[in-house]
Amino acid sequence: MTYYITARDGARIFYKDWGSGPPVVFSHGWPTNADSWESQMMFLSSRGLRTIAHDRRGHGRSTQTWDGNDLDSYADDLSTLLEVLDLRQAVLVGFAAGAAEVVRCVARHGLRRVAKLVLISGLLPLAVSADADTAAPLRSVLLDLQDRERDNRAALYAELAAGPQYGLNREGAVRPKGLVEKFLAQGLQASHRSAHACLGALTDTDLSADLKMLTVPTLLVQGDDDQIVPAGAGCADAAPLLRCASLRRYAQAPHGLIDTHKDRLNVELLAFISGNDK
Repeated sequence: MTYYITARDGARIFYKDWGSGPPVVFSHGWPTNADSWESQMMFLSSRGLRTIAHDRRGHGRSTQTWDGNDLDSYADDLSTLLEVLDLRQAVLVGFAAGAAEVVRCVARHGLRRVAKLVLISGLLPLAVSADADTAAPLRSVLLDLQDRERDNRAALYAELAAGPQYGLNREGAVRPKGLVEKFLAQGLQASHRSAHACLGALTDTDLSADLKMLTVPTLLVQGDDDQIVPAGAGCADAAPLLRCASLRRYAQAPHGLIDTHKDRLNVELLAFISGNDK
């Protein structure tokens, strides 16, 4: 079923709520929406779990706010969803920008309603030391995406989907039917303002202190061929800051592994959520 909640500033946040059982709450990546999680939701809800995914403000079917397109507001919206639905012992799952949203939500609102976390292909801005030598720092990547999004966002989304998002620019890659079109359609549902501002929300953020506040079991999943998240800002980089983290590397997997590697991911999500991943 699908519903709306009202955020603290009056924005209407769309969410879908499937199945029954222990709750699993998903936060999507940029610039898509809750529909990007349908494979995971279908799999988990068919196995005794309640799955919930919302459209970030300005994306999908949620209110296209002009203001409030920042990480704190995203985190507050997610916290409001947990409160309105009175979810307890929830597992929060975040992909890419959604991983940053989940981390900030826990840092701002605590772990009272949260049992576990899953961060996938995380876009996790971290403090960079003065002597760091990373080839494509996150800030440069995000500023470049903002420029290209401003100029022609449809072209950017199509280029990302047909290339680095799913690794389709690699030799021998086979383009799955409909995958590129799905990404483009979801991206264009977001408002131009919100999609552009979402990138800006991460540009000068530092989640280092937030990550140190995560004290519940956390599963980190990262593809070895992620061409979107640069060195120094991914799940592997965040792992040392966490107290209870387990890192899973997917060999040759691209950024969008929730689609390209969904069969493996779904099984491992179920095992982690159920406590059978030993």
